[in-house]
Amino acid sequence: MRVLGIETSCDDTGAAIYDTDRGLLVHRLASQISLHRVYGGVVPELAARDHIRTLLPLVDSLLAEVPAGDPPVDAVAWTAGPGLAGALLVGASVGCSLAEGWGVPGVGVHHMEGHLLAPMLEPEPPELPFVALLVSGGHTLLVDVAAIGDYRVLGQSLDDAAGEAFDKTAKLLGLGYPGGPAIARAALEGDPGRFRFSRPMVNRPGLDFSFSGLKTQVRTAAESLALDDKEIADVARGFEEAVVDTLCIKCIRALKETGRRRIVIAGGVGANRRLRAALRERAGEIGADVYYPRPEFCTDNGAMIAYAGSVRLAMGAGSMTPGFDVRARWSITEI
Repeated sequence: MRVLGIETSCDDTGAAIYDTDRGLLVHRLASQISLHRVYGGVVPELAARDHIRTLLPLVDSLLAEVPAGDPPVDAVAWTAGPGLAGALLVGASVGCSLAEGWGVPGVGVHHMEGHLLAPMLEPEPPELPFVALLVSGGHTLLVDVAAIGDYRVLGQSLDDAAGEAFDKTAKLLGLGYPGGPAIARAALEGDPGRFRFSRPMVNRPGLDFSFSGLKTQVRTAAESLALDDKEIADVARGFEEAVVDTLCIKCIRALKETGRRRIVIAGGVGANRRLRAALRERAGEIGADVYYPRPEFCTDNGAMIAYAGSVRLAMGAGSMTPGFDVRARWSITEI
């Protein structure tokens, strides 16, 4: 089965074609970073309008690279939620219309399941079961994955997601948008011993997260500084280390509590090099393996939606007359 995947949950327009025999054939991503940078964050209306302008030309460019057929694909998958409602509606309406016009099945995909399954696109995918840390601008979730569709949330952020905390801290330090890469670059020049911020909720039982207090600590520290380049780098280093350490502590705790020996890290923050190195080292100490998608598939992309769509279609989901309802809020346990 050849599946066209469409991703428009936030500010990246993604499209890809996945073949269940040959793997990922082609993928494209159109970023809106330059559009939203001036505002310091994503403006939902502008994001939806840019998806309208970008999506169909992106799909056309994919179809031009694969052997022509009638229909050109066997199914269409799109992100149905969670995400920005207007942005989701663009991808869902286009995906549904293409499926209807080509006479092929269509299926709406859960955005976070797409992230969770993204490592399956790699040459050495993880075997089930595993624990997954889904960490991005909108979500921070620890999920026990017993099987496809059998998900149990172990812990989640009670306030800001980790990616959101990166963005807000970067804005506070004048580092620009998006915050994750900006913080990581600045932290490379920072003194690891200058600032040690707290590791939120690690001394409490459970696997939930909280990053709002850490953000407040950074603001308090920054108010007493001149914030020249060196001080910005030192604060960024302290903040990044606090987030990474917190995520690692909770991940190792989740592995021990569930008895799993594999953990998947996905979502935009999963591209952070310090997180990858630290978690690989700590997981190795307890005999666990860590799996990541390649960095380009950590952020939102059409490839993960095409793959997740192929899995869902193989399980019997999808319809020849699909509707395009979307859900801005949608728990992964409700799939």
